[in-house]
Amino acid sequence: MTYKEALTAAMMRLAEHPRTLFVGQGMRFSGQMMFPTLQGVPMEKRIELPVAEDFQMGFCTGLALKGFIPISVYPRWDFLLLAANQLVNHLDKLPLMGDFRPKVIIRTGVGPQIPLDAGPQHTQNHTAAFRLMLKTVAVVELMAAEEVLPCYQQALAGEGSVLLIEHLEKYLA
Repeated sequence: MTYKEALTAAMMRLAEHPRTLFVGQGMRFSGQMMFPTLQGVPMEKRIELPVAEDFQMGFCTGLALKGFIPISVYPRWDFLLLAANQLVNHLDKLPLMGDFRPKVIIRTGVGPQIPLDAGPQHTQNHTAAFRLMLKTVAVVELMAAEEVLPCYQQALAGEGSVLLIEHLEKYLA
């Protein structure tokens, strides 16, 4: 199974859960590399948002506090930076401030530099920095196809929120 096939299988597995919702840009309309991995996800589980990354993370935190399991999709790490306030100061810290255990599965990707280099604003990897900042949100970097499905299954079955980092150049293999 290729990396992209594993991601597609993982998204279908997540979609089977009655409380999951897929939230972000490119959930209902093509235009970013992650879109094809959603091909088996029913449209009624997809929420298309405008480009409002900080709002998206806050919205997903609210959904999680109400019992949903949002899969919050940020097509590139560089875009997730705009949601850092909600991720680092709110979603990550809620479990430290009382009996709050929101579960958000956050999907992001390191942009490819081949076959076309999208430039430094679309290809950065901030995994190491966010591992230092996040105390309760697990950070998992998906380097191989065989890691994908087990890691997404653990994110769904486990406690708390998880940030999963995909490598978009692996979609092309």
